[in-house]
Amino acid sequence: MTSRSSRRCKVVEFPPGSMKRELILTHEPIDETALVQGRVMSGGMGAAVSFAGVVRGTEEGAAIRAIDYEAFEPMVRRQFELIFDDVEKRWPIESLRLVHRLGVVAVNEPSLWVEVIAPHRGEAFAACQHLIDEMKRLVPIWKKPVS
Repeated sequence: MTSRSSRRCKVVEFPPGSMKRELILTHEPIDETALVQGRVMSGGMGAAVSFAGVVRGTEEGAAIRAIDYEAFEPMVRRQFELIFDDVEKRWPIESLRLVHRLGVVAVNEPSLWVEVIAPHRGEAFAACQHLIDEMKRLVPIWKKPVS
């Protein structure tokens, strides 16, 4: 696994295999348009599923203005590597990209963006949902409501 850093974000690219993987942890806003424009897929792929998780205006019944996300980045990278391995074993995915915000994210802004490229929609949707479910269960990213 190699890591590139810039002022904007940290990009972690995993060793080449049959599934392209990209994990970005960033304090900057998620630019969904740029991410979609950067999509690369081969001619054999028929599904590109993307998901944006957006900060809601309430947390546990109370109104909030933002969520503050904190992470233990080395463990976050390791857990995502394991989850990506699992996805690759279960479905014929060509590409998986995930962007997660850190720091304060305002209501109505995306805190998570995921893209799965697969031959068929069923595989892409299943892999995307599994990835998000496992992320919520295993990845050490903590959120604190900001009133």
